[in-house]
Amino acid sequence: MLTDNSFKNAKTSLLLGAYTSTKDKEACEDYLGELERLCDTYGLQTVAKVASPIKKIDAGSFLGSGKLDELLQTADELGADVIVFDDEITPNQQRNLEKFFARPVIDRTELIIEVFAERAQTREARLQVELAKVKYQLPRLKRMWTHLSRQTGSGGGGAGGYLRGAGELQIELDRRLLKTRIAQLQKELKEVEKQRETQRRQRLRTTIPTFAIVGYTNAGKSTLLTALTKAEVLVEDKLFATLDTTTRKFVLPNRQEVLLIDTVGFIRKIPHTLVAAFKSTLEEAVHTDILLHMIDVSHPMAELQAEATMHVLKELKADNRPIINILNKIDANQDRGILQRLRIKYPKTVPLSALTGEGFDHLMELMIKEVGSLRKIFSLRIPQSHYALVSEIMREGRVISCEYDENDVLLKVEIPNRLESKIHSFTHEST
Repeated sequence: MLTDNSFKNAKTSLLLGAYTSTKDKEACEDYLGELERLCDTYGLQTVAKVASPIKKIDAGSFLGSGKLDELLQTADELGADVIVFDDEITPNQQRNLEKFFARPVIDRTELIIEVFAERAQTREARLQVELAKVKYQLPRLKRMWTHLSRQTGSGGGGAGGYLRGAGELQIELDRRLLKTRIAQLQKELKEVEKQRETQRRQRLRTTIPTFAIVGYTNAGKSTLLTALTKAEVLVEDKLFATLDTTTRKFVLPNRQEVLLIDTVGFIRKIPHTLVAAFKSTLEEAVHTDILLHMIDVSHPMAELQAEATMHVLKELKADNRPIINILNKIDANQDRGILQRLRIKYPKTVPLSALTGEGFDHLMELMIKEVGSLRKIFSLRIPQSHYALVSEIMREGRVISCEYDENDVLLKVEIPNRLESKIHSFTHEST
């Protein structure tokens, strides 16, 4: 597969962000701080972060010529190997900026994809990352063949025409190859998704309640899973330490077995290509009984990070699941006001420290309570003409008894509360 290695050997980076009004400056600087952590995760040292006020985005170069001249001088003085834009830049802007800076220019999207590519462990995660990468590369093929245009400039008219033709032919060839690869990756992912669906059904048949640990990246999800289950789970103080879902069994103090699922961390400005590519992974949150929403209350932007997570859950239609909001890292919290505001905004909150274990008793109490309200036993009489509903009940519930009476199916089942609205008109009696 065609790859662009223009910044793979870079060691230092200059980070650029832009804002259009004074009230957005603080958010822009926070985004740049997050971008610096992404660079650190990838192995790039940040030499400077620049938040630039702009009136409007320049269609050809994102920033105006005066600002670009200042930034070029800064990049040269500080020895920046690569320029990283916090905002997504178009293929045309990227080409123009690389010509101006005479060094690689990437954006937040490309950096996140590269971080994901380095950290993917399972076959599914690797397929998802490659799909996102190929989709990102497709409109940027001309950028990857700028070496031909540079050769053209020094090779005379005839050779230049030949090389231009070779470049265009190569771009068309690469475009076909990438489109073929996209189709192949999508096909392979569908097979993996079928396997994941089978695993989900097996989990549902066991009737063991499942908790998905969700939250902003680096909020402490893996630390919580390790603390509760004593499992060997990668815990790093880096963004996207976890890309692949990890499932571990845990026994609550009342001896109730549950499954804990650690999920990929959310992030603001996550690339659309990655949201689509990681949908099946993120959907672990949709197909679980209860969500444990981790919020890092030691972070000054904890409220915005919580909102970003809830926004993604809403996109996945998972925000209607029972949610326990965990106010994590209270041992490092410096602003008690954040704790109070989050408690008011989100119901069922638990202040704790996944690192020290403070607050775990309260968390156990809430988890036991939520599990107790998950499922009910119903006796149902369903016409066989509604057999699709019968199949869904058998798939997601636990069948206690099943009989047939003429054209009706008589069921006694234990089912999740979320199915109650579907079976309401077929209820014979309930216990």
